[in-house]
Amino acid sequence: MVPHRIIAVLLAAALTIGPTALAQQQVGTATAVNPESDSTPPGGSTVALTVGAKVVHKERIHTTPTGSVQLLFLDKSSLSIGPNTSILIDEFVYDPNTNSGHMVAKLTEGAMRYVGGQLSHQGAVTISTADATIGIRGGTATIIQGPNGTEVINHYGTITISNGTGTITITRPGFTVTITGWNIPPGQPARVTAAEISRYLKYLSSQFGQDGGIAGLKNIQYAACGTTTTQACPLPQWLSTSIGEDNGFQVIIQATQHASQPPPPPNTGGGYTGH
Repeated sequence: MVPHRIIAVLLAAALTIGPTALAQQQVGTATAVNPESDSTPPGGSTVALTVGAKVVHKERIHTTPTGSVQLLFLDKSSLSIGPNTSILIDEFVYDPNTNSGHMVAKLTEGAMRYVGGQLSHQGAVTISTADATIGIRGGTATIIQGPNGTEVINHYGTITISNGTGTITITRPGFTVTITGWNIPPGQPARVTAAEISRYLKYLSSQFGQDGGIAGLKNIQYAACGTTTTQACPLPQWLSTSIGEDNGFQVIIQATQHASQPPPPPNTGGGYTGH
C-alpha cells in the first residue's frame, strides 16, 4: 500500500505543475504566415510568427496591415486570420480518442475565417467579440470586428449569436448578421453579396507576391483558382455536404484539408464535375 504521505506529495506536485503544463500544451500549428505577424504566448515575450510554430493555450496572435496567418488545430479545424487582426486562443481542449473537447477564442479586432473540424461537429466552438458570443456548429464562418460592430457570415452550418439582448441563429448558408453593441439586438439575417464574399476571400488569403512563408508559392493567386486553366488548384474530391456553400470558400477549405491530410482516393464518381 502506498503511504498517505506519498500520495499527498504527488497530488500537491500535480496541482503545482498542472496549470503551467496546460498553458504550454500545443493546440495547433501555424501553417501559413505572411509578415509581419507575431504571437505572444502566456507569460512570454512577443516574437515573430513563422511557419511551423507551435500554438499554445492563451496565445495571442497579431497581424499588421501586410500580415496574415493560417492556423491548423489538433481537431483538423483551421483559422485564417486577416491583416490588422488581434485574436486570443483562450481555450482549446481536445481528446482525439473521443473527438470531444471545446475551443474558445476572442477576436479583438480585424477579420477571421473558421473552418470547422471535429469540435465544431459537436457545437463546441465559441468565438467572442465585444458585441457578441458566436457559437459555431458543423460549419464555416467569417467574423469581422470593426468600429461599426461585429459582422458574422455563415458559409455553412449553424451559427448561434448571443449578447445581452438575446440569441439569434443562422442556418442558411450565404447569410450575414451585424451586431452593433452588446446591449443592442442583433440585426436580422440578410443575404451576403457576391462582392462581399469575394472581398473577404481575398482579404483572408495571401496576396499577390506573398508565399505564406512557404518558398516557391509566390505569385499564385488563390482567389482566382479555377478561373483559368493555368492556375494551380487543389484537387481533392468535392464535399457532398457543400451544397449552397460559396465556391471560393470551398476551394480554401479543400486547400487546408489537402495540405494537412493524406491525398484522397481517386474520384470514382459522384464528386463535383463543374458548373
